[in-house]
Amino acid sequence: MTTRNNSIIDAVIIGGGFYGAAIAIYLTKQRGLKQVVLVEREATLLAHASYNNQARIHNGYHYPRSFTTAYRSRINLPRFVHDWPEAVKQDFTKLYAIARRNSKVTAKQFVRFCKEIGAKIEPSDQSLRQLFEPHFIEEVFLVEEYAFDASKLASWAKIELNECGVEIRLENRVTAISKRSDALNVVIEDKEGNESEIFSRYVFNCTYSGLNQFVGDFSGTRTQLKQEITEMALMDVPPELKNLGITVMDGAFFSMMPFPSRGLHTLSHVRYTPHLHWNDQQGIDPYSKLNNYDKATRVDRMVRDAARYLPTVQNAKYVDSLFEVKTVLIKNEGDDGRPILFEKHQDMLGCYSVLGGKIDNIYDILEKLDEEFF
Repeated sequence: MTTRNNSIIDAVIIGGGFYGAAIAIYLTKQRGLKQVVLVEREATLLAHASYNNQARIHNGYHYPRSFTTAYRSRINLPRFVHDWPEAVKQDFTKLYAIARRNSKVTAKQFVRFCKEIGAKIEPSDQSLRQLFEPHFIEEVFLVEEYAFDASKLASWAKIELNECGVEIRLENRVTAISKRSDALNVVIEDKEGNESEIFSRYVFNCTYSGLNQFVGDFSGTRTQLKQEITEMALMDVPPELKNLGITVMDGAFFSMMPFPSRGLHTLSHVRYTPHLHWNDQQGIDPYSKLNNYDKATRVDRMVRDAARYLPTVQNAKYVDSLFEVKTVLIKNEGDDGRPILFEKHQDMLGCYSVLGGKIDNIYDILEKLDEEFF
């Protein structure tokens, strides 16, 4: 049975991750929209990609082959720290190490790149450098990069959304978006399978991996997307690594970052973190593929390879793994760029699809929305 409310509201936000929540708050606080409904398929906010990731607030270092992505990260990091200080972990030392072999950037090139984007960098002291195997590591640098606590961001989102009067519908999912003469028709299904309809002036599709999983008049994004099932291994690290974040650059190497929500570290490896990939298309639900995937950890292979560069990682204790669907723009696979996706659907006026590859991309999205007339 389908229930229908024929009144027209201001906006429907599909997806209760960090982006969906931040956009809903922006629309009410900054743009004056009054009736906003946020629809999230999970039982809590920020339950999927906003939580199941490396929790890194980038400062540009990670993207030496994409100046634009690197520079935007460098500009956005201080803004993020200012706006969400309670969710930012700064009390650790961040190191970037450059591999001697098979790296796409040398130590000299990396220093030059950091100076070009205005990112702080200096050689680490000997006590930190001695953690690394010198035969495999050319140089180790001390940099400025932080981590975020997704649990604290979720608490912020819940409080702000309630204060803004946003109606939150958890354990509901949007199945169809269609157009009519004066509004967009959004079909919502609850966990019991009951359907309801909302008519809205604007729809913001913030579903990350689920961007193209609607029927009706929704024709999907023009930008081609690739889906990956990825694994972040959660590790209890030995004392000498407790207050460190480490990235070995730039190729098929690894990162070990604090994960504040659990008080552990994530271990990710360029070769072993991606488990499965496919080109996104309507009708192949990424979350169904994730739920049905045999989540056998590859942590032993991650540790074995990482220990060649950072021997003490062998003493880290494996605790758990975070499996998630990661969505990337196919056009940027070659250069590691992480631009936003911001599409206005010309055949459905008032409908927007947005995606960011990093948490600090939220500012790039909001700048795009600043240009829109509501």
